This record gives sequence, C-alpha cells and structure tokens, in this order.
Amino acid sequence: MTGAAELLQTVFGFEAFRPGQEEIVRAVSEGENVLAIMPTGGGKSLCFQLPALMREGVTVVISPLIALMRDQVRALQEAGVSAGALTSGNTPEETDAVFEALEAGRLRLLYMAPERLASGGAIGLLRRAGVSMIAVDEAHCVSQWGHDFRPDYLRIGALRQELGVPLAAFTATADAETRQEIVEKLFDGTAPRAFLHGFDRPNIHLAFQAKDNPRRQILAFAGARQGQSGIVYCGTRAKTEGLAAALREAGHVAIHYHGGMEAEDRRIAERRFQQEDGLIVVATVAFGMGVDKPDIRWVAHADLPKSIEAYYQEIGRAGRDGAPAETLTLFGPEDIRLRRSQIDEGLAPPERRAADHARLNALLGLAEALACRRETLLRYFGETEVTCGTCDLCDSPADVFDGTTAVRKALSAILRTDERFGAGHLIDILTGNETDKIRQHGHQSLPTFAVGKEYDRRAWQAVFRQMMGHDLVRPDPERHGALRMTDAALPVLRDEATIDLRRDSIRAAASNRRPAVKAMVSDEDAPLLSALKAKRRGLAEAARVPAYIIFTDRTLIEMAEKRPRTLDEMAGIGGVGAKKLDSYGDAFLEVIAGEAPQMHPTRRKLAGRAAGSVYDRLLEVQAELARGAGGQDKPLSCPASLLARIAQLHAPDAALLEKLLGDRRAERFGPAFLDVLREAG
Repeated sequence: MTGAAELLQTVFGFEAFRPGQEEIVRAVSEGENVLAIMPTGGGKSLCFQLPALMREGVTVVISPLIALMRDQVRALQEAGVSAGALTSGNTPEETDAVFEALEAGRLRLLYMAPERLASGGAIGLLRRAGVSMIAVDEAHCVSQWGHDFRPDYLRIGALRQELGVPLAAFTATADAETRQEIVEKLFDGTAPRAFLHGFDRPNIHLAFQAKDNPRRQILAFAGARQGQSGIVYCGTRAKTEGLAAALREAGHVAIHYHGGMEAEDRRIAERRFQQEDGLIVVATVAFGMGVDKPDIRWVAHADLPKSIEAYYQEIGRAGRDGAPAETLTLFGPEDIRLRRSQIDEGLAPPERRAADHARLNALLGLAEALACRRETLLRYFGETEVTCGTCDLCDSPADVFDGTTAVRKALSAILRTDERFGAGHLIDILTGNETDKIRQHGHQSLPTFAVGKEYDRRAWQAVFRQMMGHDLVRPDPERHGALRMTDAALPVLRDEATIDLRRDSIRAAASNRRPAVKAMVSDEDAPLLSALKAKRRGLAEAARVPAYIIFTDRTLIEMAEKRPRTLDEMAGIGGVGAKKLDSYGDAFLEVIAGEAPQMHPTRRKLAGRAAGSVYDRLLEVQAELARGAGGQDKPLSCPASLLARIAQLHAPDAALLEKLLGDRRAERFGPAFLDVLREAG
C-alpha cells in the first residue's frame, strides 16, 4: 500500500496535509466508520479520495449534485486517478467508459447521486463492482429538518449494512442536533469515530450592513472588486435578474441564476461560472451545493439568509482555495418580517418552529453583534477559542450606547397601542408626528406621544430593527405585521435588565475597504500572474474544462511569486502533482522563463522527487567514469531506465546494486554509485 504522504505529493501535488486531514485519512484508510465535521474549504474531499487510492477495491461516493460530482471526477482524472460518475447528466459514452473501467478493475472512485440508490439494480451493481468503502459528502442532507434535506440520503444506512463495508461521512454544517441525526440514520445509532475540526474559516472576512439602498451597496461592494469571481444571493427571482442587469451596466460581467430558468439556461450559467474568470452570478439559493469553484473571491447577500447554518454554508463558497475572500450581508426590518412569517406560516410542528426561530435569532444576533462577528458565529457552533482580526467589527469597533431608555419607550408605545401597529406608526407616536392615522386612533393623547424626540426617524428605525434583531419584538402575521413583544422584552420593560445598542451610522467602509485579494501578489508579480491566467484559460478552453481544473488561483499565485525555472522547482509548487507536471509543466515554464528546459523523459518522471537529484548525481558520476578512472577504457554507460531504478533505491545495498548493474558496469560504476546513494540517504 502506497503511503499517504507520498500519494499526497505525487498525485495531488501537496507537500503537507492541512490541519486535521492526516488523522482523518489514517482512520478512513484503516477501515473505521468516520464522521468528520470540517469547515468548507478545509479539504474534506481529499479525506476520502486519498484513502480510496490506499485501499483495495472501489470507493463509492454519494454526493448530492451532478455538477459537484462532475467537477471532482474531472479534477481526479486530471491528476491521473481513475474516477467516474453515474449520473443522469452522463452521455452514453461516459456511462460506457465507467462500466468498462469497473469491469477491468481500474476504477478507484465511483460517484453516485443518492437518488440512484432507489433503482433496483444499484446494490447488485455495487456488490459486483467490489465496493470496499462508502463515502458520503454533504452528510447533513440526511437531516429531515435541515435546510438541504434529501430523502434518498435515508437509504444510505441500509446500503452500508447490505454491503458490509465501512462508511465515512463528511459535512461542514452540522450542529449537535444534526450530528445526532447523522449517527442515527447513517450509522444505525452506533457512534462512529468522530472528528470535529472546527468551523472557522479564518481566510474569510465577515461583514454586515443595515440596508440603505441595497442596490447601491451591492454595486459599491462589487465595484471595489472589479474582475474577481463573486456570488450575490438574493431572496427573489426577479431581484436576481434586475441586480445582474445593474451590475452589467456598471461594467461587470454578470449573469443571473434561479430555479425558474429553463434547465438548459441554468446549465449554461453554471458552465460559464465554472469556466470564466471574473464572472459574477446573481442567484437565489437554487445556485447551491454544486458550487465547487475554489477561487470565488467574494459572496454578498442582498437579503438576509434564512438561518445561521444557511448563511455559513453560503459564505463558505468563497475562498475554498484558502486564499483571502470577503463577504457582505445586507439586512433590514423587512427581511426579519419575511423570515419570521415564513417560519410562523410553515407546516412544521410547534417545536420545530421554535427551533427555527432560535436559528434565525442566532443569525440576527450575528447581524446585530456589538463585538467580533467571528466570535459570535463560532460560539453558535460551540467554539470558544477564537482569534479574529478579519471582520468588520474588528476592523472598526461598533459605536455602542446604553439603549435601555430608548427600548423602554418603544416597548411602552407598543403596549399602549395594544400591539396592533407596525414600526412606522409607532415611530410617528414617539417623534410626535401627528398624522391622520394618529388622530384617527387618538394616539396624540397617549403618554408616550412625542417622548422620543431626541432621535430622528432614521435613528428610531435602527432602534426598532435592533429590537427585532434581539428578538424583543416580533411581527405578528395575524395582525398584518404589527409588532408584539416577546418574553425577552419583559425584563427590560420592568427595569430589571439593560440593553446596549449600536449607533446605526451606515458606512461605506466595509464595502469599499481594499479587497483582501489585492494583497495576494505584489505589483511586481501581477503581470506574470495575468500571463499565467491567460495560459490557463487557453488550456482550459481547449480541454473544455473549468480553469481551476488545470490549476487553481492559489497555485498560479505561488508560481508568480516563486518563479520556478525547472520542472523540479515547478514540482515544488502547491497543487502541481506528477500528472499535471507532465501535462502542463512545460507550458507554464515557458510563460515564466521564456522556454522550458529540455529533460529526458525518464528524468521527467522523477521531477520534484529526491530521486531526481540522485539521478542527476549518478549521471555526473557516470560521465566521469565513462572511459574508466584513467580515461583510457572503452566507453561504457547505463540506460536511463536503469539509472532511474537505482536512484529510487530506498537503502544502499552493494549486492543489489551489483545484481542490477551486471559484472562489467558494477566493476566500473558500483563503488561510486554506492557512495552517491549513501550520501543521499
């Protein structure tokens, strides 16, 4: 069995594991049942792809979306791994190729959608294929109350029992309740070995803004990141189309995406986003888990997501390559009313509605946070040891004041009007604005009339929004959105608790801050990076694959900074494995150095490995001794393949060396070659 570290370097092109990966790879490769919770972009897929190469038989991967499977299969094939997918999106030729590879025993990873498990022949097919392990991607889809529930995920537990093989489940978004459901549904209640490697994505900058002309705010945010790939999530289909048009008018390359589009139009949009650099997609959440593009530099929400889990998963589509990425989430009172009404008017039982309100409260708490957002976000997922420095509130601390008096006045106005009115009318009461509606209800006579003149209308709107965010008041769907108090408001109203609020100075600072990605390369390296991207784009278009399948942005950035001059140096760049080095090494060296140094095909296979240096030294020694120690003997040399074999010997062994060389070569080269091997060892 080839070692994990060697496969990591030769196949995937990485010198070292990311934090947490190595112990998961070891457990999975040894056949343990595993549940791994890892942040998006933390390298989950490698934790089942690498063990699949270390184990005998086929690893079947259950994955939720065709686009996701196709991307992973293409990336594996580019790395020289025999992988295939059986999906409804296959061409007949693709399906035939998968079955042929299965029958020949070549296939190492077989991707399938959970829906395929419903077909009668699925289990028989997998049994005949010699499946030795099941990997489940996006395992939270098994949760019936989760935001991405897929009913066919419930079949996976039975599949595991039928095949009698170990199962490894992976997800990035699972609170304690969802984790328990995964154990019950996939592992039949028997606890697997669990790895909880944190939810932090330190490369992602978090920012929220209260809505103040949302279109202008999104355009400003995108404008500061011209030419970078991004996603804008919207709450409605119509908004995706309007905002995409506005971005195009502002000079961006932008398209829209939503579930109401024709299937072919959606496929075209997905393909463009995967293959084009710098494209913005304005989408509903229908543009979901299939997004596996590693170099998305920013994600913006034009409307508030529906829960903290949904928010975390959606922003997690940025910066999957580990390089800096940014987010912006806009929110306002209308968002809060909409999300509350969706929960209250849904068909879920009361206890589930209460849980959904709690999840929304967690997101609103993040939106209205007074200190570090990352700390607030990770605390929800049970993490307390947090280091930030990459959120808007760490960049510029909130201007906080004691809002107890203001909140108490607002609550009094709500009570004295029998919880029958919305924020607009209540603000008229507090500011003393005697409208027709005020006079109609006689509210100019209330004790609370005009008691809030210290704030203008805009400031009171911020107070009411923050009260909704702290779940002190909720819109009542049975009273057309009138605000009613929650139990959490009573201690404040009775003077038993205080509350801090944020002065709502809506700043453009978060949207116009210098994009983090600009700092990824120096001005000196920027032209080379552009040239490398152009080369990548040409190769990707010729191969009809997404650009990042060739190399990710992070790999190109490292090339631009380190400027490798040889294939050996190129092999040391992160993400350049043996297959990609052979396929693309010369092309990118030509961009960097003007030409690619010529190298013997046998030596190319050792590029970037210690054996390559040993081979070079053996070649030098052979040249020195080609005519013997005195330079008078008949010329003698070794074939390149023999030198490569000797260079890869793990330990100096005189007897083995003599056997490999034969008598004549051993007499001339043996002692010197042995010295080279000992020096290398």
